[in-house]
Amino acid sequence: MGLFARKTTRPGSPLGDVNTSSKAQQGFSSAPKHDRPTGPWVVVGLGNPGSGYARHRHNVGAMVVDLLAERGRAGWKSDRLLKANLATVQIGPGGTGAVCADLVRATLVRTKTFMNDSGVPTKNVLAQTKVPPSRLIVIHDELDLDFGRLRIKFGGGDNGHNGLKSIRARLGGGDYYRVRIGIGRPTDQRAVTDWVLTNFDSSQSADVPALVERAADAVESLVTSGLDLTQQRFNS
Repeated sequence: MGLFARKTTRPGSPLGDVNTSSKAQQGFSSAPKHDRPTGPWVVVGLGNPGSGYARHRHNVGAMVVDLLAERGRAGWKSDRLLKANLATVQIGPGGTGAVCADLVRATLVRTKTFMNDSGVPTKNVLAQTKVPPSRLIVIHDELDLDFGRLRIKFGGGDNGHNGLKSIRARLGGGDYYRVRIGIGRPTDQRAVTDWVLTNFDSSQSADVPALVERAADAVESLVTSGLDLTQQRFNS
Protein backbone atom coordinates (compact mmCIF):
# COMPACT_ATOMS: atom_id res chain seq x y z
CA MET A 1 0.00 0.00 0.00
CA GLY A 2 1.16 3.51 -0.49
CA LEU A 3 0.72 6.37 1.95
CA PHE A 4 -1.58 9.36 2.05
CA ALA A 5 -2.64 11.19 -1.08
CA ARG A 6 -0.88 14.29 0.25
CA LYS A 7 2.38 12.56 1.07
CA THR A 8 5.10 10.96 -1.01
CA THR A 9 5.01 7.21 -0.59
CA ARG A 10 8.08 5.06 -0.68
CA PRO A 11 8.22 2.04 -3.00
CA GLY A 12 7.20 -1.12 -1.22
CA SER A 13 5.11 0.63 1.42
CA PRO A 14 2.10 -1.38 2.64
CA LEU A 15 -0.14 1.70 2.88
CA GLY A 16 -1.94 2.39 -0.33
CA ASP A 17 -5.47 3.45 0.15
CA VAL A 18 -5.17 6.04 2.73
CA ASN A 19 -6.95 9.25 1.83
CA THR A 20 -7.16 11.73 4.68
CA SER A 21 -9.94 13.62 2.90
CA SER A 22 -13.45 12.65 3.94
CA LYS A 23 -14.98 13.39 0.55
CA ALA A 24 -14.72 11.05 -2.44
CA GLN A 25 -14.01 12.35 -5.92
CA GLN A 26 -17.22 12.35 -7.93
CA GLY A 27 -16.21 12.47 -11.61
CA PHE A 28 -16.07 9.29 -13.65
CA SER A 29 -15.94 8.23 -17.24
CA SER A 30 -18.71 6.52 -19.13
CA ALA A 31 -18.56 2.77 -19.51
CA PRO A 32 -17.52 1.37 -22.90
CA LYS A 33 -20.13 1.68 -25.63
CA HIS A 34 -20.90 -2.01 -25.29
CA ASP A 35 -21.95 -2.43 -21.66
CA ARG A 36 -20.80 -6.04 -21.60
CA PRO A 37 -17.43 -6.20 -23.39
CA THR A 38 -16.69 -9.54 -25.01
CA GLY A 39 -13.47 -11.50 -24.60
CA PRO A 40 -11.30 -12.59 -21.67
CA TRP A 41 -10.99 -10.49 -18.50
CA VAL A 42 -8.37 -9.68 -15.90
CA VAL A 43 -9.54 -9.32 -12.29
CA VAL A 44 -7.10 -7.77 -9.79
CA GLY A 45 -7.73 -7.97 -6.05
CA LEU A 46 -5.66 -5.28 -4.36
CA GLY A 47 -3.80 -6.03 -1.15
CA ASN A 48 -0.39 -6.53 0.38
CA PRO A 49 1.53 -9.80 0.04
CA GLY A 50 2.27 -12.04 3.01
CA SER A 51 0.27 -13.77 5.71
CA GLY A 52 0.75 -10.88 8.12
CA TYR A 53 -1.49 -8.67 5.95
CA ALA A 54 -3.99 -11.30 4.79
CA ARG A 55 -6.94 -10.35 7.03
CA HIS A 56 -6.39 -6.59 7.05
CA ARG A 57 -9.08 -4.21 5.82
CA HIS A 58 -6.67 -3.14 3.11
CA ASN A 59 -6.63 -6.71 1.75
CA VAL A 60 -10.35 -7.15 1.24
CA GLY A 61 -9.88 -7.01 -2.54
CA ALA A 62 -7.42 -9.90 -2.35
CA MET A 63 -9.96 -11.83 -0.25
CA VAL A 64 -12.43 -11.56 -3.13
CA VAL A 65 -10.12 -13.01 -5.78
CA ASP A 66 -9.23 -15.78 -3.33
CA LEU A 67 -12.92 -16.65 -3.15
CA LEU A 68 -13.32 -16.53 -6.93
CA ALA A 69 -10.37 -18.91 -7.31
CA GLU A 70 -11.98 -21.21 -4.75
CA ARG A 71 -15.29 -21.12 -6.60
CA GLY A 72 -13.49 -21.98 -9.83
CA ARG A 73 -11.36 -24.69 -8.16
CA ALA A 74 -8.30 -22.93 -9.54
CA GLY A 75 -4.86 -23.06 -7.98
CA TRP A 76 -2.59 -20.04 -7.69
CA LYS A 77 0.67 -19.92 -9.61
CA SER A 78 3.45 -17.50 -8.77
CA ASP A 79 4.99 -15.58 -11.67
CA ARG A 80 8.19 -13.85 -10.64
CA LEU A 81 8.56 -11.88 -13.86
CA LEU A 82 5.00 -10.56 -13.80
CA LYS A 83 5.26 -9.89 -10.04
CA ALA A 84 1.91 -11.55 -9.50
CA ASN A 85 0.14 -14.69 -8.37
CA LEU A 86 -2.27 -15.87 -11.07
CA ALA A 87 -5.27 -18.18 -11.28
CA THR A 88 -7.43 -18.81 -14.35
CA VAL A 89 -11.16 -19.44 -14.05
CA GLN A 90 -14.19 -19.64 -16.29
CA ILE A 91 -17.13 -17.37 -15.47
CA GLY A 92 -20.61 -17.88 -16.88
CA PRO A 93 -24.25 -17.18 -16.07
CA GLY A 94 -24.10 -19.95 -13.46
CA GLY A 95 -21.15 -18.34 -11.70
CA THR A 96 -17.43 -19.06 -11.52
CA GLY A 97 -16.56 -22.66 -12.31
CA ALA A 98 -20.14 -23.64 -13.13
CA VAL A 99 -20.76 -25.97 -16.03
CA CYS A 100 -22.82 -23.86 -18.41
CA ALA A 101 -22.79 -22.18 -21.80
CA ASP A 102 -21.26 -18.79 -22.60
CA LEU A 103 -18.22 -19.21 -20.37
CA VAL A 104 -15.68 -16.38 -20.28
CA ARG A 105 -12.06 -16.80 -19.23
CA ALA A 106 -10.85 -14.57 -16.42
CA THR A 107 -7.31 -14.26 -15.09
CA LEU A 108 -7.36 -13.58 -11.36
CA VAL A 109 -4.46 -11.56 -9.99
CA ARG A 110 -2.98 -11.17 -6.54
CA THR A 111 -0.08 -8.75 -6.71
CA LYS A 112 3.29 -9.72 -5.27
CA THR A 113 4.15 -6.05 -4.79
CA PHE A 114 3.02 -3.82 -1.96
CA MET A 115 -0.08 -1.73 -2.53
CA ASN A 116 1.55 1.42 -3.86
CA ASP A 117 3.27 -0.55 -6.64
CA SER A 118 0.08 -2.31 -7.79
CA GLY A 119 0.31 -0.80 -11.25
CA VAL A 120 3.43 -2.79 -12.11
CA PRO A 121 1.92 -6.30 -11.98
CA THR A 122 -1.41 -5.04 -13.31
CA LYS A 123 0.21 -3.67 -16.46
CA ASN A 124 2.39 -6.77 -16.77
CA VAL A 125 -0.57 -9.13 -16.66
CA LEU A 126 -2.61 -7.07 -19.13
CA ALA A 127 0.32 -7.16 -21.55
CA GLN A 128 0.87 -10.89 -21.07
CA THR A 129 -2.81 -11.78 -21.57
CA LYS A 130 -3.42 -9.13 -24.26
CA VAL A 131 -6.48 -7.93 -22.37
CA PRO A 132 -7.28 -4.19 -22.72
CA PRO A 133 -8.10 -2.02 -19.67
CA SER A 134 -11.73 -2.00 -20.84
CA ARG A 135 -11.88 -5.61 -19.60
CA LEU A 136 -10.00 -5.01 -16.35
CA ILE A 137 -11.75 -5.20 -12.98
CA VAL A 138 -9.94 -3.90 -9.89
CA ILE A 139 -11.37 -4.77 -6.47
CA HIS A 140 -10.32 -2.54 -3.60
CA ASP A 141 -11.17 -1.21 -0.15
CA GLU A 142 -12.89 2.18 0.11
CA LEU A 143 -12.65 4.37 3.20
CA ASP A 144 -15.41 6.71 2.08
CA LEU A 145 -18.03 3.98 1.91
CA ASP A 146 -19.53 2.69 5.14
CA PHE A 147 -18.58 -0.83 6.11
CA GLY A 148 -20.58 -3.36 4.13
CA ARG A 149 -21.52 -1.16 1.20
CA LEU A 150 -20.52 -1.86 -2.41
CA ARG A 151 -20.14 0.50 -5.35
CA ILE A 152 -19.40 -0.71 -8.85
CA LYS A 153 -18.36 1.76 -11.50
CA PHE A 154 -16.27 2.32 -14.60
CA GLY A 155 -13.51 4.89 -14.50
CA GLY A 156 -13.31 7.77 -12.06
CA GLY A 157 -10.79 9.30 -9.72
CA ASP A 158 -8.53 7.49 -7.28
CA ASN A 159 -9.77 9.16 -4.07
CA GLY A 160 -6.29 9.04 -2.56
CA HIS A 161 -5.96 5.27 -2.99
CA ASN A 162 -2.33 4.75 -3.93
CA GLY A 163 -2.99 1.32 -5.39
CA LEU A 164 -5.33 2.97 -7.89
CA LYS A 165 -2.90 5.85 -8.40
CA SER A 166 -0.16 3.38 -9.27
CA ILE A 167 -2.44 1.61 -11.78
CA ARG A 168 -3.39 4.94 -13.35
CA ALA A 169 0.26 5.94 -13.66
CA ARG A 170 1.22 2.66 -15.33
CA LEU A 171 -1.80 2.38 -17.65
CA GLY A 172 -1.95 6.07 -18.50
CA GLY A 173 -5.56 6.45 -17.35
CA GLY A 174 -8.29 5.19 -15.07
CA ASP A 175 -10.78 3.75 -17.53
CA TYR A 176 -11.37 0.31 -16.07
CA TYR A 177 -13.99 -1.27 -13.83
CA ARG A 178 -13.82 -0.94 -10.05
CA VAL A 179 -15.56 -2.93 -7.35
CA ARG A 180 -15.31 -0.67 -4.30
CA ILE A 181 -15.80 -2.35 -0.93
CA GLY A 182 -16.71 -0.13 1.98
CA ILE A 183 -14.51 -0.40 5.06
CA GLY A 184 -15.57 2.92 6.60
CA ARG A 185 -13.39 5.32 8.53
CA PRO A 186 -12.01 4.76 12.02
CA THR A 187 -14.68 4.61 14.69
CA ASP A 188 -12.20 5.60 17.39
CA GLN A 189 -9.05 7.69 17.69
CA ARG A 190 -6.92 5.40 15.54
CA ALA A 191 -5.07 6.93 12.61
CA VAL A 192 -6.33 5.91 9.20
CA THR A 193 -3.04 4.13 8.53
CA ASP A 194 -3.53 1.94 11.60
CA TRP A 195 -7.16 1.34 10.68
CA VAL A 196 -6.49 -0.09 7.22
CA LEU A 197 -3.51 -2.15 8.38
CA THR A 198 -5.45 -4.06 11.03
CA ASN A 199 -8.03 -6.81 10.93
CA PHE A 200 -11.72 -6.01 10.95
CA ASP A 201 -13.09 -5.36 14.41
CA SER A 202 -14.96 -8.12 16.21
CA SER A 203 -18.21 -6.23 15.60
CA GLN A 204 -17.58 -6.46 11.84
CA SER A 205 -15.66 -9.69 11.35
CA ALA A 206 -18.76 -11.92 11.35
CA ASP A 207 -20.11 -9.95 8.38
CA VAL A 208 -16.91 -9.98 6.31
CA PRO A 209 -17.50 -13.38 4.63
CA ALA A 210 -20.92 -12.26 3.36
CA LEU A 211 -19.43 -8.97 2.15
CA VAL A 212 -16.69 -10.81 0.26
CA GLU A 213 -19.32 -13.16 -1.22
CA ARG A 214 -21.37 -10.21 -2.48
CA ALA A 215 -18.31 -8.56 -4.01
CA ALA A 216 -17.41 -11.82 -5.78
CA ASP A 217 -21.00 -12.05 -7.06
CA ALA A 218 -20.65 -8.49 -8.37
CA VAL A 219 -17.51 -9.41 -10.30
CA GLU A 220 -19.30 -12.35 -11.91
CA SER A 221 -22.23 -10.09 -12.75
CA LEU A 222 -19.97 -7.51 -14.41
CA VAL A 223 -18.51 -10.20 -16.66
CA THR A 224 -21.80 -11.86 -17.55
CA SER A 225 -24.41 -9.09 -17.33
CA GLY A 226 -22.59 -5.77 -17.78
CA LEU A 227 -22.31 -2.61 -15.73
CA ASP A 228 -25.88 -1.30 -15.66
CA LEU A 229 -27.47 -4.46 -14.30
CA THR A 230 -24.60 -4.98 -11.87
CA GLN A 231 -24.98 -1.48 -10.46
CA GLN A 232 -28.72 -2.00 -10.06
CA ARG A 233 -28.17 -5.26 -8.21
CA PHE A 234 -25.22 -4.44 -6.01
CA ASN A 235 -24.68 -0.70 -5.49
CA SER A 236 -25.70 0.19 -1.97
